[in-house]
Amino acid sequence: MGIDINHKKDRKVHRQEPKSQNVYLRLLVKLYRFLGRRTNAEFNKVILRRLFMSRQNRPALSLARIVRQMKSKQRANKIVVVVGTVTDDKRLFKVPALTVCALRFTEAARATIIKNGGKIITFEQLAIQAPLGQNTVIMQGRRRAREATSHYGAPGVPKSKAKPFTRARGRNHEHHNKA
Repeated sequence: MGIDINHKKDRKVHRQEPKSQNVYLRLLVKLYRFLGRRTNAEFNKVILRRLFMSRQNRPALSLARIVRQMKSKQRANKIVVVVGTVTDDKRLFKVPALTVCALRFTEAARATIIKNGGKIITFEQLAIQAPLGQNTVIMQGRRRAREATSHYGAPGVPKSKAKPFTRARGRNHEHHNKA
């Protein structure tokens, strides 16, 4: 193995704490750091790592997606855990009684879950109910759902699906930097 004389590779590029100064988030980090250290459950380490993440890496999750994922028999009566925001979906007609734990809920999502006999719990309550993550299903939103990610890559290159930045769609607006 070589010797790194100029310390090029010294920097560790994964978060050890959240960037946010939110007191409640920091208290959750304290709690799950303790649980991650004192229990052998991988669940607590996953939750802790996700608490550190930026908002782009903890995208919102719609209630419709939660309902769809919880349809199977094996997942019945399990607690849904989302380290992020749960949003409502007006297109849903039937919502089963779910127990959902998340950092945030939109007002409409909260109302929909409670109206259909579901329960909303916080991460502190989850730590008491399931300290090892028993009977839980961890979910997260789609990171690639952001419009910005459709521009990632090089447009125009063969087999590239990257979306170019153009003024308008059409034959006369193929190049992004025309005045």
